[in-house]
Amino acid sequence: MGNLAKHSSQLARSMAGLARRNVRLLVALAAALVFLYLLEEVGEGEIVSLIGANGAGKTTTLHTITGLVPAKSGSITYDGHDLLKTHANKIVTLGMAHVPEGRHVFTRMSVQENLEMGAFSLKDQSSLGKDLEMVFDYFPRLKERRRQLAGTLSGGEQQMVAMGRALMSHPKTILMDEPSMGLSPLLVKEIFDIIVTLRKRGITVLLVEQNAKMALSIADRAYVLETGKITMEGKASDLLHDEKVRKAYLGA
Repeated sequence: MGNLAKHSSQLARSMAGLARRNVRLLVALAAALVFLYLLEEVGEGEIVSLIGANGAGKTTTLHTITGLVPAKSGSITYDGHDLLKTHANKIVTLGMAHVPEGRHVFTRMSVQENLEMGAFSLKDQSSLGKDLEMVFDYFPRLKERRRQLAGTLSGGEQQMVAMGRALMSHPKTILMDEPSMGLSPLLVKEIFDIIVTLRKRGITVLLVEQNAKMALSIADRAYVLETGKITMEGKASDLLHDEKVRKAYLGA
């Protein structure tokens, strides 16, 4: 467990997202590989990025936090709630939203119906119309296509729907998994500009992204994950110019 303690300390102080919340997470990768994340108090409205190759454990980390993958042991505490004892569909009510890899929109439902699904957990639905207009302000294209079936949208438009659906739940923290996947450079810039805007609104973003250059260019802090181990951490701007990171993930 010595190495686990070492790697856990590297995530202390950040992984934005769980602002002012202490989180201890013990996750199983593959059959027996285990790593420990210790997330300490961080400021609201930060972007923290996890970068790494396929199979490093980035998506597993997000899935474990949101209850889609059971933790082997340990505990996950968010805002005073034990997530290991909280059903996955209840975690969103605590102020945590998940934008999954691959978007996962409801293809046979309209854009507006997809967005409204994001508000299903809200006890007070009185702001539904206002919230829809807020999403349409972020993504004007969705307003034009509000009656269109989500399955007929382009990949970029579906990503907008997935992000808008998360915003409808009034999140304090958003976990985003590969938001740039399959998108054109122009749409990638548009999506990342919106992520920056969310930070300005005080929303904390935990960003998993293979486009390391883009992720590091907007994040406050970042971690490099390799086969379940944190191998580097620090200010995103520092990692962006680190020679090892540049060679391994930036194509430099």
